[in-house]
Amino acid sequence: MEEKNLKLTIGSTAVQVDWKENESVNALRELVKDAPLAVRMSMYGGFEQVGSLGTALPRDDVQTRTQAGDIVLYSGDQIVVFYGSNSWAYTRLGHIADQTAEEMTELLGGGDVTITLSME
Repeated sequence: MEEKNLKLTIGSTAVQVDWKENESVNALRELVKDAPLAVRMSMYGGFEQVGSLGTALPRDDVQTRTQAGDIVLYSGDQIVVFYGSNSWAYTRLGHIADQTAEEMTELLGGGDVTITLSME
């Protein structure tokens, strides 16, 4: 059986994510194993996009300084994708490895977006 990978698409752009190995990411994989999940994101603070997952995931929040490309879980039920930096208590989910800070701003800084989480 082929190993399936968790995939993230921002709008129509598939991005390469280095996912963390933790309980939250495992729960996210389980959430999208049968069908993709589209999350409507909203710009917040000029440095991030935030969207509700519609369910709570396990969390292990730690005070964290984020950077462009970081993907975190906020309050257990919201996914946050950064194109800037912030410091808050989050659970780290992963980091977008194939986009520069400038490219992250292009993807996320122009208004609300939809991200899609799926297994491939």
